[in-house]
Amino acid sequence: MHRTMTITVPADRTHELSRRLAEMDAVVSLTLSRGASLKPPGDVFTAHVLNRGADAVLKQVEELCPHFSATTSELSAILDPQAHDEVLADVDEALWEEIAAGLRHQIRVTSNFVALMALGGLLSTIGMVSGGTPQVLAFVAASIVAPGFEPFAKVALGLVVRQPKALTMSLWSAAVGYAVFIALAGLSFWGLRLLGVVEVTDFTGNPELARLANPTAVEVLFSACGALAGAVVMAAYRERVIAGALVALVLMPAAATVGMALSLARWELAWEGLERLGLDALLVVGLCALVFGLKQRFVHRRRPLL
Repeated sequence: MHRTMTITVPADRTHELSRRLAEMDAVVSLTLSRGASLKPPGDVFTAHVLNRGADAVLKQVEELCPHFSATTSELSAILDPQAHDEVLADVDEALWEEIAAGLRHQIRVTSNFVALMALGGLLSTIGMVSGGTPQVLAFVAASIVAPGFEPFAKVALGLVVRQPKALTMSLWSAAVGYAVFIALAGLSFWGLRLLGVVEVTDFTGNPELARLANPTAVEVLFSACGALAGAVVMAAYRERVIAGALVALVLMPAAATVGMALSLARWELAWEGLERLGLDALLVVGLCALVFGLKQRFVHRRRPLL
């Protein structure tokens, strides 16, 4: 989708910035409100911008204005007959700042984040003692509910754009989130056994456990496709369809295996689950870094402002 960009700049930079923005084909419309901003004080530009020019707009603002404030929002449509061809030729790219802000929202360690990871652990435990359609539904639900993909994607983004704070935040989020997930998986399995709802063999004899422990090349490729798709979805500003990418990974079943095996003191099973979790995590980090690196090299060509 196209963007509305609201930019506040000092008054002494307004004339030159307005000239530069007005000359850009990707800026379809441009409105200036002088002295409209109280905090920070300054003039306010409102620009309707095509995706392919959003990075260029921010480059101009950053180059010209040492102090500024900017926001972006999604624009459903631009109706301008004079810019018809430019609008039709627009691309689907997310700004670094939008990707970073979205990931930051998903991985911040809050009570909601912890609750979702805990629920994901419970859902995955149910899947690991089930079979057929109930198992598939449990894994799908856990993959969508638990924000387990985003911390690893944030690691990749931090590496590509060289932001130590992003790396620290993402690693902390992954550590806390998966610790909660694994703990709840173990506790819920223990509780289900205590209530007589399931038996140990429902887990240890489950065919899915063998597939997790000994993935075939095709299964690894399946996870790799999920990781790659997730990276492209985020980079292409298509987050509404990211669920499919998450379901292709086995982060949730693998993490649940670790917790359930620990509750049985089955160290070898816990290690196998940890190996598969590590494999999928590495796929996410590596393939997201590949996609983000290519986007940086050929599309954005700048460091993010956040």
